[in-house]
Amino acid sequence: MLIEHRGQRPVVPESAYVAPSAVLCGAVVLGERARILHGAVLTAEDGEVRTGSDVVVMENALVRGRAAHPATLGDAVLVGPHAHVNGAVIEDEVFVATGASLFPGSVAGAGAELRINSVLHVNSRLEPGAVLPIGWIAAGNPAELFSPDRHDELWELQRTLDFPGTVYGTPRDTPMRELMLRQARFYGSHQDDRLLDE
Repeated sequence: MLIEHRGQRPVVPESAYVAPSAVLCGAVVLGERARILHGAVLTAEDGEVRTGSDVVVMENALVRGRAAHPATLGDAVLVGPHAHVNGAVIEDEVFVATGASLFPGSVAGAGAELRINSVLHVNSRLEPGAVLPIGWIAAGNPAELFSPDRHDELWELQRTLDFPGTVYGTPRDTPMRELMLRQARFYGSHQDDRLLDE
């Protein structure tokens, strides 16, 4: 499904494949031989999504572009099923496993591996060739790797990365009601989307 959003249309080269149940919304630009599989969503909310060549985005993965943090996937990247790439840069030849998450402002260096259910936090950089183990969290620039049992240490670093400011543009103490009112307005722009003929 191809959708015009905020006046922008997806660009799909002839060599690419987009499954009938996948969604490309807005300023999404696919590289040569990109493969977007069933249920995957590439959505350019108010910032671009761009893939390199020979990229595979597997079933039910989400790739979201944001104004301050476009989503960029280099060449020969695999984004696994149920992965979440939100305003992140993924350099060439990166493996993003099932359920892995990359948050706004994060960078996965060339040849890195983000294994099952791992997290690359906001404004963090995973060095080229690094391996983020199953279920672990990477935070900082350069990223320090944290096992799940090191939450208190992670929180000390994580709070300096400004998740609410980076993701929502608000201070940490913003009440949930105000935050969600802002989010509802922001995503309300989809009310003007237009389904495109393929």
